[in-house]
Amino acid sequence: MTPATLYFDVVSPYAYIMDVLLRRASLPLEITLKPVLFAGLLKAHDNKGPAEIPRKRQYTYELCTWLAQRHDIPFRMPPVHPFNPIRYLRLIIALGSSRVVASAVFDSLYREGADPDDPRIWRALTVALGVAEPDARIEAAAVKLALRHNTEEAVAAGVFGVPTVLAGDRLFWGVDSLPMLEAWLAGDPALESSAMQAARQVRPGISRL
Repeated sequence: MTPATLYFDVVSPYAYIMDVLLRRASLPLEITLKPVLFAGLLKAHDNKGPAEIPRKRQYTYELCTWLAQRHDIPFRMPPVHPFNPIRYLRLIIALGSSRVVASAVFDSLYREGADPDDPRIWRALTVALGVAEPDARIEAAAVKLALRHNTEEAVAAGVFGVPTVLAGDRLFWGVDSLPMLEAWLAGDPALESSAMQAARQVRPGISRL
């Protein structure tokens, strides 16, 4: 099994789709889940999120809905988006960053389309996960520090968006990178072709900054 890290934020509907597809694919990967704050990545790279650009926001929701339908994934956008994901990210960390917990959060938000800001949804989720005193758990200093550390680690690794799989020294960003990840795992020579080598050497010709 090849060790890999999945950096994700539950604010991203793409991350939900990636979670489902990775579970279905049964790739030879030993994946460590690392919840990160997408807003922290955006700040580090001086970038805007897709939900901060009106037409891109609409396009993102439509594309995610279409992708889910194409892959036969139950999907419904929550009624409010973007939302503050911090308590959900901290909950995942507080419960060991397991796939079971992450998937439960994703399912609540994007399979059921629950309102992430509704306290009843939060309570139902934490009760289902068997969490005692969830609000206290997510306020623990160690949990807060872990989320910050995960985000800083992702930035240091060059991660610029979510979801991203880091395998070896390669980043695979987004749902559409899964075929490339599969090719890399299979040793596809196309990933080391002369054209690929040339692509890595392209220089910037102009900068707007």
